[in-house]
Amino acid sequence: MKNTVLSLDIGSGTQDVLYYIKGVEIENCFKFVLPSPARVVGERIKELTLQGRDIYLSGRNMGGGFGRSVYPHMEAGCKVYAHPRAALALGDDLPRLESNGIILADEKPEGCADVPLADFDVAWWKNFFRAAGLQYPDYVTASVQDHGYHPGKSNRIGRFNLWKHLLLENQGRPESLVFENVPEEFTRMAELQDSIGGGAVSDTGAAAVLGALFVDGILEHSHRQGVCLINVGNSHTVSFLLYKGAVYGVYEHHTGNMTPEKLWDDSQRFRQGNISFQDVFDDWGHGCLTLDLPEEAQGFAPTYVLGPRRSLLNGYPVEFPSPGGDMMLAGCFGLIKGLTLKGIL
Repeated sequence: MKNTVLSLDIGSGTQDVLYYIKGVEIENCFKFVLPSPARVVGERIKELTLQGRDIYLSGRNMGGGFGRSVYPHMEAGCKVYAHPRAALALGDDLPRLESNGIILADEKPEGCADVPLADFDVAWWKNFFRAAGLQYPDYVTASVQDHGYHPGKSNRIGRFNLWKHLLLENQGRPESLVFENVPEEFTRMAELQDSIGGGAVSDTGAAAVLGALFVDGILEHSHRQGVCLINVGNSHTVSFLLYKGAVYGVYEHHTGNMTPEKLWDDSQRFRQGNISFQDVFDDWGHGCLTLDLPEEAQGFAPTYVLGPRRSLLNGYPVEFPSPGGDMMLAGCFGLIKGLTLKGIL
């Protein structure tokens, strides 16, 4: 019985947390915004740099944002050792990491400071809930951004296969992006699922867009007229075209390449089916794919915008929903919506 669910949306700067209690008003469920694991690891490495300590990265594959602290650590004259499993957090090509100065080692060398890596540390969370006076949840679900492991191929193309599977193999059902069985190329998600105890996992972009469906009015609107959902994340912008509960198109680009005018122009072309995969890929985005767009969807004109950089579309004819009353937790609410659509909750 899943009466309590820990739903985590793990980003590069924060991890957004919902302690969902079935049958309790969402306003009375518990919510937290905490530093991301990658940020915590990065700060720990900076402390050790100041101390002049060699470090050993142990543990698991996780978000690699802490890499911005690893290379300055080596530039300061300190050595960085890593267990091969943990080194994957910095890149899937281990020989390349070694050529960049990372020393692979199965055991921690003497004198090194241990820096454990994990997107989810069950012992830490048990202590957190004990301190908060809460029971450990019955079920844990989580999302991370995972480019996947695609040897010999562009990571951008490889990641876009996530969306191709959604449209071409899973009939556009958004809940199919909440994985009970993780595709083998998504190594970070697989590690995350193992860490949380086998619960369903998802990509952060998919979870955020699913968060819009937590707002009943948006899902209802999609059954009358097609809608465009845009999540403007810190790193990636992901857009879906949704009609009658099914996804008809996906667009993904890097937010850093966006201006308000470009984002709006691309969204207009996207909703009309007039922007191609190659258009976006050649612009250093991930790609775009649309199915045949039904006329009755009426051009997918209503536009709902989520994400920490949603203000890029201030002044445009869009709406800014707040799933569960808190936009920052859109991914957490999206995971709950996905689990509900899959019949897990």
